[in-house]
Amino acid sequence: MESVQSIKQRFELIGNDVKLNRALEKAIQVAPTDISVLVTGESGVGKEAIPKIIHSLSHRKHAKYIAVNCGAIPEGTIDSELFGHEKGAFTGATQTRSGYFEVADGGTIFLDEVGELPLTTQVRLLRVLENGEFLKVGSSQVQKTDVRIVAATNINMFEAIKKEKFREDLYYRLSTVEIGIPPLRERREDIHLLFRKFASDFGQKYKMPTIRLEDDAVQLLLKYRWPGNIRQLRNIAEQISVLEENRNISAATLNSYLPSSSGSNLPAVVGQTKKEGDFSNEREILYKVLFDMKSDLNDLKKLTLELLKNDTSEKVQEENETLIRKIYGGKEEEFEQEEESMAEVLHLPEPTVEKPMVVTQSPEDRYHFAEEIEEEETLSLQEKEIELIRKSLERNRGKRKAAAAELGISERTLYRKIKQYDL
Repeated sequence: MESVQSIKQRFELIGNDVKLNRALEKAIQVAPTDISVLVTGESGVGKEAIPKIIHSLSHRKHAKYIAVNCGAIPEGTIDSELFGHEKGAFTGATQTRSGYFEVADGGTIFLDEVGELPLTTQVRLLRVLENGEFLKVGSSQVQKTDVRIVAATNINMFEAIKKEKFREDLYYRLSTVEIGIPPLRERREDIHLLFRKFASDFGQKYKMPTIRLEDDAVQLLLKYRWPGNIRQLRNIAEQISVLEENRNISAATLNSYLPSSSGSNLPAVVGQTKKEGDFSNEREILYKVLFDMKSDLNDLKKLTLELLKNDTSEKVQEENETLIRKIYGGKEEEFEQEEESMAEVLHLPEPTVEKPMVVTQSPEDRYHFAEEIEEEETLSLQEKEIELIRKSLERNRGKRKAAAAELGISERTLYRKIKQYDL
């Protein structure tokens, strides 16, 4: 059995972190078996090195090794890519095609980003893991394959299972042995070593002197969180190697290449504040609900008045008078003004429901409806109202705002009257 140090030299792995060494030890121990392995870790930590180590140390090392990025294959074609398809199975299938599981028979398949697999494909994969059987797309003939599956993911699998995006039974079949790769921020002692290795490689590649970090730049390098992990560190080293003429890099120079949005070591607080637009939307919805309630209440009042006006019993009429006072409380004009102001806030169109006309007899009894009022008297009042509005408009040369002020009503009410009487 090879040692961890020899594996590092063979696969050019840099670092002495305890967690990294433990991950390599597990890979070495599990390699001679056919146990399925799940490699976990954040994006950019170097998970792809583990399946290569496992394959190279296994009895399958002379067979094929195929790496498949499950997240890069469209959902509609991933079954065909993995398991193959028959001629005519779908539009564009002009000939029979072998999938990765058929091609890699006897070898190892590395399923990167396995958490992105569609649920239907997960069912097919589970069958392969359980008994080595699979079906080509468009075929009913069961085929057998003997492959070692090593999968990797950067998502929280338990959260995916909870959200029903990943099958629980498939997770436990894949993770017979789970190997976790630590993020770069937990490998502080390895960061500068990795940077120096990348700087040396790029110096040779571009035939330029190797860049070197000053002491303050090294401290900044160690304090940064590296959300992109080793991949981000490598990209930064390459950028500086190509762009900087001065090969001694200060902290200020290094900082100019680090994304400021990710430079804080403080935890992010999410959901503590709201944008002003959120409150505005909530306020508008609340106004709308209140306006609808107001309209429903006015409709109910109108219906009540119609029922009361049609009641001819003297006793009931007296009770109706009390009820009318209780409902309206002498504030009909205030209700109208509230409706108008709320409509202006919400920018709603003019309500089409007309308020019942109330005939007043005296200041002491505004809402006492006299049934003996003749129809012609009501009509004459309406005619007088029309005449007053028309004369006011003529005197003010059609200016509605001035006419409304002269009549003692709101401009919105005047507009409704003009529309009602077709003036």
